[in-house]
Amino acid sequence: MRKHLAPVPAEPTAADLAAIDAEWPLIAAELDVLDAEITLLYAEDRGGPTALDWRRLRRAEARVTRAAADLADCATDPRRAA
Repeated sequence: MRKHLAPVPAEPTAADLAAIDAEWPLIAAELDVLDAEITLLYAEDRGGPTALDWRRLRRAEARVTRAAADLADCATDPRRAA
């Protein structure tokens, strides 16, 4: 028996776009972590990661933590602007 899925709207709603906009700092921070991790992987070809490579990763991870905390604060306090 086949189950039919509900049709997907062609474009995101205003609420969808607002949610993406609110989460964008966290998304950008996570992309920075990914970029730093890729840099570490490529550093193996250059003799290993440098202290700056590790620092970049730690700072990117700290940005993710801050962005996640800010997003959680915004979600719990509706009066606070993003």
